[in-house]
Amino acid sequence: MAKKNNMTAKTNDPNNFWSGLLFGIGLVAFIDETVFHQLLHWHHFYDKSTTEIGLVSDGFFHAFSWFATVGSLFMLADLRRRKGWLPKRWLGGVLLGAGGFQLYDGTIQHKWMRLHQIRYQVNILPYDLVWYITSILMIFIGIVLLVRTGTKSKQTGVTENNAPK
Repeated sequence: MAKKNNMTAKTNDPNNFWSGLLFGIGLVAFIDETVFHQLLHWHHFYDKSTTEIGLVSDGFFHAFSWFATVGSLFMLADLRRRKGWLPKRWLGGVLLGAGGFQLYDGTIQHKWMRLHQIRYQVNILPYDLVWYITSILMIFIGIVLLVRTGTKSKQTGVTENNAPK
């Protein structure tokens, strides 16, 4: 009886989703900040002021990405310790978080708030298309993984490791 309850907790643990979502947000924010802000110098998190203010805003953005990433990894470590980690469900959360953050960044921060653009003094359309298409693909694949792993566990009573409930 105790083993059955343990398996039920394993398949229904929402931290697989939340840890993955947080990791996806932190990972994409880290890649954005590292590649576009630091290496390519295409923009800063906040481009409506001086370069110094832009660098300070990048520092806060970088700190946010690391807090999200490290926090998610603590949650993942706890899941693994309790033998509750479902890699496919976690990956679905990662892709949903990464795509969602990228879509938010492209629509809200780039277009609506105009905090910054991907790039300046070029035709922005190809950059926007790649940004949005990548976002939507990650969101779509993440949702498919989440639906499949959630449905599989509930309908068949089988976890990712093929262990019965």
